[in-house]
Amino acid sequence: MERATENTVSEIVEPIVASQGMELVAVEYKREAKGWVLRIYIDKKGGVSLDDCALVSNEVGTVLDVEDLFQSPYTLEVSSPGLNRILKKERDFKRFKERPVRIRTYNAIGKRRNFKGRLLGCTRGLIQIEVGGQVLHISLSNVAKANLEFEF
Repeated sequence: MERATENTVSEIVEPIVASQGMELVAVEYKREAKGWVLRIYIDKKGGVSLDDCALVSNEVGTVLDVEDLFQSPYTLEVSSPGLNRILKKERDFKRFKERPVRIRTYNAIGKRRNFKGRLLGCTRGLIQIEVGGQVLHISLSNVAKANLEFEF
């Protein structure tokens, strides 16, 4: 249900974010200790400011209130993707080629679900990652979570 909600919210929010000259990086909808949280990650060339986040939060909040998608109360959070940027779309995996990443899969690959390595790219929904000198291929549809790893 969360993935369907995230997809629906993404379709609604993407044009709003784009109209402000920004990119919608990711949408997360999950239950946490404090209740349901809807997180929207945005970015733009040069990075996003607090004012950018407030602008998108106000516009998105108004539209989502009108759409009335949610059965339960939720907290809306809008922020930058940060140093450990979420990777969701094929274009993200292409854009950050050669960077260190951490990927968790829904289904095990060789008895593992967690991988940390160097991103080699993504072609037709298939991510290539080098882990310990071995190249693995992970289907984008099998990715539960993927993030850039911060390099010191």
